Amino acid sequence: MKLSLPSTLNLTPLALLLPSLFLVPVYTATAAPMEIDVTVVAPRQQNQVAFVPFAGDSVLSPIILNDLSQTELTVTNKSLPQQPRSSSELTGTLPVWQNLGIPYLVVGNTRTERGKVITDYEVINVQSGQVIEGKQTLSADNNQQSMRYAAHVIADKVYELITGTPGDFSGRIAYIEETGVGNNKVSRLKVMDADGENARTITEVQGSIFSPAWSPDGTRIAYAVQREKSYPVIYVQNISGGGANVITPYKGSNLSPSFSPDGSKILFSSSFEGSAGIYEINASGGNLRKLVNWPSSEVQPSYAPDGKSFLFVSDKAGFNKPQIYRYEFGSGRTTQVSRGGYATSPQFSSDGSQIAFLSGRSAAVMNSGGAVTANLGNTGIDEAPSFSPNGKRVVYASTQGGKGVLTIKSLAGGKAFGKSGQGIIRSPVWSPNPK
Repeated sequence: MKLSLPSTLNLTPLALLLPSLFLVPVYTATAAPMEIDVTVVAPRQQNQVAFVPFAGDSVLSPIILNDLSQTELTVTNKSLPQQPRSSSELTGTLPVWQNLGIPYLVVGNTRTERGKVITDYEVINVQSGQVIEGKQTLSADNNQQSMRYAAHVIADKVYELITGTPGDFSGRIAYIEETGVGNNKVSRLKVMDADGENARTITEVQGSIFSPAWSPDGTRIAYAVQREKSYPVIYVQNISGGGANVITPYKGSNLSPSFSPDGSKILFSSSFEGSAGIYEINASGGNLRKLVNWPSSEVQPSYAPDGKSFLFVSDKAGFNKPQIYRYEFGSGRTTQVSRGGYATSPQFSSDGSQIAFLSGRSAAVMNSGGAVTANLGNTGIDEAPSFSPNGKRVVYASTQGGKGVLTIKSLAGGKAFGKSGQGIIRSPVWSPNPK
């Protein structure tokens, strides 16, 4: 495009008025009017990450792309200028990528060696052309389960290299799925990947399952079971298989287990001595002790990540005004955390800075000081959300059109998505990331 301008025109104000134009003046050797070539550069894209499907791969790339797309990052694999498999293939073409205005580029390739799938991948800062922390390599068995897990681990690392925060894709989500009613109710404890896929049943009972809780290493789940004409009792089960161990052979309602950060103890609530109170027991059973000895009812304990305190719910302030309190192990001191109306079902984020809870009939999040920071609305089943390992996302259950739905929602501005079940879905809880 040609513009004819007086030779005395100052270009600076024009450049300020047209911020999307990159003006390259070409001065002629003769007098005015001079001609100026104006090169129009496309506005900077909103995408933050360009993801090139890995060379030689048809399994990992779709999973990684889907994982990253559920976060606050904006990812694209469309209309890319080339399909490099490594940073070395960008030699001479980096300016083309820089002109796209996308800050980060992910490339990689896979190969099979001795029955293993080896993946090399790189996250590139497009502006500088530098590979962030160098080439990454991951080896996985050549089967569906291992490949899915490898994809989630790669997505975790890519997210961390870009944001500085570990990803939460390789963790899993446990939840309860109920079908039937009354004597015909069947409850299944299920576990799925953090992208909502690969669900499998861990245990199934005729009756009700309540409040699953993960061990810190992600290998065990504690949960309560109530069969017809019996009290709820708490089991601990290894998710890789085998029978479940009963750890609360007591009368009364035994509910809401919570593992200590080292996995050796379990908090729970029980009414076997009368009104509900908070107890601690070895994760293998035995060595029972009562921690909160109030005349009111105390339920739903949840360990703090540092193990120095725990949250619980008490109706001390009145039957219709349950509140969340904190108990400190060192001093035995208790303080009220929540303020205002109905507050139950507390759970810390992994860094202890946030608390997921039920505010009235709404799933909500507050900071450790008790100030509400997010209200997720009425889910229809009166349950609190559960944090992902990095605290950037939550999962919660709801009912839509008579069906149970698991919703995974970003707290950092990313997308939300839901997965429907066969019946009513309850009590989803996110595992720690595997070590």
